[in-house]
Amino acid sequence: MRRLALQNRGARRAVAMIELIFSLVIIGIAIVSAPNLMAVATKSSTVVMQQEAINIASSHINMVLSYAWDEEDSSEEHIPTLLKVSNGHADLENSGNGRRAGTPEGSSRVFTLDDGSILNASSIGTDAGESSKDDFDDIDDFDGDSAEFTVVESATTDVIDANITIATEITYAKDDVSGGYQQSEIEFIPFRDESTGTTNIKDVKVTLTTNATAKELEKSIVLRAFACNIGGIKIVQKEF
Repeated sequence: MRRLALQNRGARRAVAMIELIFSLVIIGIAIVSAPNLMAVATKSSTVVMQQEAINIASSHINMVLSYAWDEEDSSEEHIPTLLKVSNGHADLENSGNGRRAGTPEGSSRVFTLDDGSILNASSIGTDAGESSKDDFDDIDDFDGDSAEFTVVESATTDVIDANITIATEITYAKDDVSGGYQQSEIEFIPFRDESTGTTNIKDVKVTLTTNATAKELEKSIVLRAFACNIGGIKIVQKEF
């Protein structure tokens, strides 16, 4: 019995030694992994802030696109019409009957004013009498617009990201395609070179930057969209 008790005591000491070794190994792994875990956590926070920045830029570009395509489309006196441009593709111009080529005769889209006249697209930028954002009424009024803001955690009022600048640039883009538009298959590549005159496409570019000193917060996010000169829809009453 004494010999058995001594054997059990020796076994317990051996088990205790093994537990100690495992504990030291686990502590060592934790110490070595701590910097990597902190780096991953920091990176995750950066990704979240970048995602928030993208959401802000996306919301801004959607707001810009909600405005009239052109100054001539902003009037409440008539439905937006297809506007005449100076450097657009010939297939997109009004045909002799005041309609864009390829448009079904039964279409309710508006191409001219009631008197048959056609309006011209305006140049990029604000128009007469538009001195502030409250006066903006069409997309290209936002060209050159810049705003600064700070992202704050609403629950704690802690600053998450500061000194963010969102800048907007509006340009006319080339609207031509290889082989023209009167084909069975058309491949159009948006965001092409800027046009020297008015076209049927306005390119909207939003750039979000920050001058944060922390390296992980530095970013330059660019979102782009385009809007087309397609006129408006006239609601008509039909009897069947």
